[in-house]
Amino acid sequence: MHWRVPLVLSLIPLCLAAQRGGPGGFIPGGQRKSGDPAAIERGKTIYGIQCTGCHGADLRGGDMGGPNLLRSQALLSDIDGEKINPILQGSRQDAGMPAFKFSPEEMKAVAAYLRSAALTIGRQGMPPTAVAPASIVVGDAKAGQQYFDSKCASCHSATGDLKGIAARLSDARVLQSTWVAGGGGGRRRGPAAESNAPPVTATITLPSGVITGRLLRIDDFEVSIVLEDGTVRTFRRTGAVPKVEVHDPMQAHRDLLAVYTDQDIHNITAYLATLK
Repeated sequence: MHWRVPLVLSLIPLCLAAQRGGPGGFIPGGQRKSGDPAAIERGKTIYGIQCTGCHGADLRGGDMGGPNLLRSQALLSDIDGEKINPILQGSRQDAGMPAFKFSPEEMKAVAAYLRSAALTIGRQGMPPTAVAPASIVVGDAKAGQQYFDSKCASCHSATGDLKGIAARLSDARVLQSTWVAGGGGGRRRGPAAESNAPPVTATITLPSGVITGRLLRIDDFEVSIVLEDGTVRTFRRTGAVPKVEVHDPMQAHRDLLAVYTDQDIHNITAYLATLK
C-alpha cells in the first residue's frame, strides 16, 4: 500500500434496522460464518504487511490517518468479498483509497480476515468479544513436507534454523502467521516472533557517490533512508534519477504470497507443527 495516502473504506454509520449477526456486531443482511482459518491467517499477514500503517493492527485506525475499518458499512455488510474486493481494486480512488495489484486469492484472504475481525466486536464502540479459536492444524503434514522441500529447503532446514520451531511457537496460529510472513509474523514484534526479519535497504547512486541505508519510505517523488548513525536522509526523485536499488531480504516470501493456495498453507503448517 502507498503509505502516504490515507486509505478509506466507508465510514457510513450502520442503520438502526440492521440485523445483528453471529457473535459480533450489527451485520446488515444477516449472519455470517467465521470463514476458513488458513485464508484468515493469510489475509492477516497481507494486512500486517500492507495495511497496518494506515488502519492499525486492530483495524481501528493507524498512525498514517486511515479510518476505523470496524465501523465500515462495506466491511460489515460484506459476505464473500462483493463489497471489499471492488474497493481493493480501486473503486474509491477518488476518496483516497488506491488500487492494489492483489491476486483474486489475496483479495479473498484479506476480505476473510477483515470479516473475521468484524465478527469479534460487539455493538459499535464496544471492545472485542472473546471468540474461541478453531484449530488450524488440519492439513497433510506429508504434503507440507514435500512442498517445503521443493520451495523452501534452499534457504531453510528442518534440522537447522527451523529445528524445534513448533516447540518455540506452540500456538499454531502464531506459527502459521510467522512462517507465512517469512519469520517475523507480519509486523509482530517481541517474544511471539520467531525472529526479527532483516531490514529492507536501499542503495542510491548520486553524482557524488553511492549511499546505502535502511529504507524508510519510497514513492515516485522521493526516497528516505536511515543511515547507520540514525540520520534520516531524503532525496527527491525525477523518473529514474537518482538510481535507487531496493534490497528486500524477504522478497522471496512476499512473492510466494501470490502462489500459496489455502491448502498449501494448511499443509505446510501441519508439517512445521511436527518440528518439535
